[in-house]
Amino acid sequence: MHDRPLDSIRARMRRALVNAMKQRDDAATSALRSALAAIDNAEALRVGAAAPLADGPIAGAVSGVGAAEANRREVTEEEMVQIVRGEIASRLAAAAEYEQLGEDAQAARLRAEAAVLAPLTGPADGDLQELSP
Repeated sequence: MHDRPLDSIRARMRRALVNAMKQRDDAATSALRSALAAIDNAEALRVGAAAPLADGPIAGAVSGVGAAEANRREVTEEEMVQIVRGEIASRLAAAAEYEQLGEDAQAARLRAEAAVLAPLTGPADGDLQELSP
């Protein structure tokens, strides 16, 4: 884990996204946006965890300003790292499938996206060995 709580994986990914967009690096931009979205999705509340519905003039409506608002789920730094590692693993698996189908260009793009994300999480169980063709 990182010693500086302000330098979370999310913050590093957002900085990397800005740089990738400035450099017009499509693979990096795509990978970083996708990983950030995966973290955001993990923070979403489970279905049924929102505010209970009340009876009123409109069926199923809630009353009061902000009554339907709900706090997002807290995702720990370790959970974020695991989410990004999952994104890396899914890209590597898809790249292997594309290679078997002879789609080397698409496989190379997915490996490039995985290579962008890998340094943000640190090495884990040899995942980085699969990044090079």
